[in-house]
Amino acid sequence: MHFGIFIYEGVEPIDLATFGVLSMARRVAPQLRMSTVAPVQGLVRLSNDLEVNANFSVNNAPAFDALIVTGGPGWEAQCKHAPTLDYLRRTATGNTILASVCTGAMILAASGVLDGLSATTKKEVIEGKEIPPLLRMRKEHPKIEAQIALLVDSGHIVTGGGVTLCIDLTLHLLERMLGADVAAETARIMEYTTARAANRSQLQSIVR
Repeated sequence: MHFGIFIYEGVEPIDLATFGVLSMARRVAPQLRMSTVAPVQGLVRLSNDLEVNANFSVNNAPAFDALIVTGGPGWEAQCKHAPTLDYLRRTATGNTILASVCTGAMILAASGVLDGLSATTKKEVIEGKEIPPLLRMRKEHPKIEAQIALLVDSGHIVTGGGVTLCIDLTLHLLERMLGADVAAETARIMEYTTARAANRSQLQSIVR
């Protein structure tokens, strides 16, 4: 089972916890594989100058079982980047589960693949300096039913909440694709069981 992680210039490094969860999950389900995808193959400079190698570009990426679009300050540029938007549209028409974490959902929204669906994204920001992406989604993309949620699972597309909730989104994908036991054991060996239960008690998961 092959997971793709979509990255780009300006991704917030904490969103790579998606990759970290999958890395831990391989101890439970060694058949898992992970690859990074970017607009251009090779080194990608994330937020605060962390450099990550992208295994594939949007032009040569294989068909994944699931593709997770990360978030971060660079999301606004990606919303205007035609190759990225075309890649997401192509992915949405296949058999891949297309997912997003944090402001990655804003890129999905810009591509049009969320039109007619419920979705969520980051809602907490520095007060007085930023507009919450969730409010921007409601204003700029009226065809999307923007929800405050831990995650929204619409079947072929799954969106997750902000920042560290990327961990919960990735565990949800593992549960959906490999079973509850795999997700629970991954959370346990990550010492995340208590945090996962707390997040579930405070934020709803919307499954369509």
